[in-house]
Amino acid sequence: MAIISSVISWLMKKRMHQIELFIKYPQDVQTEWFRRLINHGKSTEWGRKYDYRNIRTYRQFVEKVPLNQYEDLKPYIDRLRGGEQFILWPEEIRWFAKSSGTTSSKSKFIPVSNSSLEECHFKGGKDMLSLYVNNFPDTEMFDGKGLVMGGSHSITEVNNESYYDGDLSAILIQNLPFWAQFMKTPNMSIALMDEWESKIEKMARETMTHDVTSISGVPSWTLVLMRRILELTGKNNISEVWPNLEVFFHGGVNFDPYRQQFKSMIPSGRMNYMETYNASEGFFGIQDQAGCNELLLMLDYGIFYEFIPVEELDSDQPSSYQIGEVKLDTNYALVISTNAGLWRYLIGDTVKFTSLNPYRIKITGRTKNFINAVGEELIVDNAEKALTIACGRCKVTINEYTASPQYFEGKENAFHEWLIEFNEEPQSIDHFAESLDNALKSLNSDYEAKRYHNMVLKPPVVKVMKRGTFYAWLKHKNKLGGQHKVPRLSNNRDLAEEILRLHEKL
Repeated sequence: MAIISSVISWLMKKRMHQIELFIKYPQDVQTEWFRRLINHGKSTEWGRKYDYRNIRTYRQFVEKVPLNQYEDLKPYIDRLRGGEQFILWPEEIRWFAKSSGTTSSKSKFIPVSNSSLEECHFKGGKDMLSLYVNNFPDTEMFDGKGLVMGGSHSITEVNNESYYDGDLSAILIQNLPFWAQFMKTPNMSIALMDEWESKIEKMARETMTHDVTSISGVPSWTLVLMRRILELTGKNNISEVWPNLEVFFHGGVNFDPYRQQFKSMIPSGRMNYMETYNASEGFFGIQDQAGCNELLLMLDYGIFYEFIPVEELDSDQPSSYQIGEVKLDTNYALVISTNAGLWRYLIGDTVKFTSLNPYRIKITGRTKNFINAVGEELIVDNAEKALTIACGRCKVTINEYTASPQYFEGKENAFHEWLIEFNEEPQSIDHFAESLDNALKSLNSDYEAKRYHNMVLKPPVVKVMKRGTFYAWLKHKNKLGGQHKVPRLSNNRDLAEEILRLHEKL
């Protein structure tokens, strides 16, 4: 183990020199990737359709190739899943990352090429470790096991060929190099289970006896696992189970609402938290500064980035910008072209640049995950920050939540209804709702304007959900697992009514 640890640490330090290179020459790196992607794509069906052979500049690319959402690429992806090849990317594609998204119940199947596995997803994992080692050179993380909250996958046979659909984490686990398999827990048979209640039980029983030094996963499911481990061991906190645990690599959802719960369950003074921005479509950002949750935009992963101001998304010809043209504190929709054949793909996330040297971002929300009932334009970033403030003032923590508008006819104004599952219920729900309302006003000027004297928007209403309500909804939707999340904001009542009906049955 000591030899492997030393070799890995050396490789991490070597990679830091490459990271420093794209930090120093960001536009050159992105331009090179743009040229490589176009050159590879020109031999595909998609490339021939959009005349990639005659694309020389970014502006020509924008003029020739339309913006795409999943629905636009779905016919091509369906053909790939049916066994056809070289449609979007000139490699045989057998892996498809299954994702439900956060705004639709329909599954998406994102193509994953060998190039994207090696040059993007695995490279992102290595860089996550490299940046951690760079920030904490005395780490002993490699002396123990890394706990990975993996997903599951299924196999489809087409013309005697195997094609794999599954959570991205399952695809990564299935393809990990031997040294990474050796250092992770639980074993693959448990990590790839698809029934999450049994999986959590087996994970807890196997991992609680190991020397776990790092955890990678989504906060909500990691908490479920840790609670079960404490029940089985009778320990007071996770530091008593895993005394050498030193870092939680997290992503997928905003960590702020979970931070206090993790600190109470892992009171060790040496514990660190590191955020990543990875999705089925690619690995985009990594926290590169200790104690700062801004994310370094990773520019050499086979992804070419474009950025569209959110307010222009609905226009016929929205402006699009590449690295070198973006501005600070502007809310952009993220557009990617990748080495798996996603072309000018609107991933659905919105980001803001917090630094232009190097390029660092914060995730601000979703293009389709918002409330805009009366022009308040409430995004997830506003909601997460406001809840953190309200929880701090009322000394409570939240397990899960969702919010949507409640509309009334006639003279009654609309309001936002928040369905919240607390870990500890506030002494006064009215005080919590007032704190939430004031925080939202301070964070969003449009919301503040609509709330002025209750003229357009009435105060928010908070409804306390019974423990287990959101878990029951995920189970009812067959969405148990780390890749599935409760939509935080909805602009209609469908989700809220489903959850309220389940709440009444519990």
